[in-house]
Amino acid sequence: MRIIMAGASGLIGTDMAARLRSEGHDVIRLVRRPPAGPSEFRWDPAEGRLDPGCLEGADAVINLSGAGIGDRPWTRGRINEVFRSRLGPTRTLAAAMKRLDAPPRTFISQSGSGYYGDRGSAVLRENAPNGSGIMARICLEWEAAAHEAPAGVRVVTPRTAVVLSRTGGALGKLLPLLRLGIGGPFGNGRQYWPWITLPDVSSAFGFLLSAPLSGPVNLCAPESADVNSLIAQLAGALHRPALLRVPAPVLRLVMGKLAEELLLASQRMEPAALGEAGFEWQHPSLAQAAAWVAGRDS
Repeated sequence: MRIIMAGASGLIGTDMAARLRSEGHDVIRLVRRPPAGPSEFRWDPAEGRLDPGCLEGADAVINLSGAGIGDRPWTRGRINEVFRSRLGPTRTLAAAMKRLDAPPRTFISQSGSGYYGDRGSAVLRENAPNGSGIMARICLEWEAAAHEAPAGVRVVTPRTAVVLSRTGGALGKLLPLLRLGIGGPFGNGRQYWPWITLPDVSSAFGFLLSAPLSGPVNLCAPESADVNSLIAQLAGALHRPALLRVPAPVLRLVMGKLAEELLLASQRMEPAALGEAGFEWQHPSLAQAAAWVAGRDS
């Protein structure tokens, strides 16, 4: 396949592009700087500028664009940037497709588990309603922007869980603490964090390129886990204790809305669509995922 990828320089995009190329796909990256070679096209999503010719002949478009959610305090300006960095690129891609006589057959545009808001222990399949909060509103509008693609384009909006990686990503700041034995759960730790390993994210996106799925797809592992279990498994795989719990009031005081929506919110997602379509996880259990993160898997 010829695949156009936006947001390819991030953690997921870098891993995914390498995997897709290793499988024989032709991956073209959209960049905001002058192209470094024939495998890159320049665009300006902030201004809505993309030459539709860049998408001609493509079989699929993968959209991973979006500013980091947890790397800066959630000021009003930062929240607006998080909105713009997702909606602008998505609408730019959809608009470019509309100007083609033969648009790509598939548009995979990332969403997130934040779509569901804070839902306690309720099991969340793809048909669960939109929740409340900033991330829930962002994801709702983000998915709606993807569906502005022209008729006939199969639109998939993966609601990606917390990505477990050996470096960077959601665990970028936590793993070093756990390796030192000074990490621990957030709040009471009973909130559910949907999770998935980086290899399984890349594999799932590749699966979605040809699987007969459209609309929302929960991108998470089949085993659900609360934060207490998640941190305990990671610490155990690293052979370190994880005793230093961070109380919820402290998190709220220091991080405000960011703590409420990213660290203390509970989303017990179930990957119903992926499972029914026959996707096979490399790390379906938390124990396997923790061993991989710690570099101790066989």
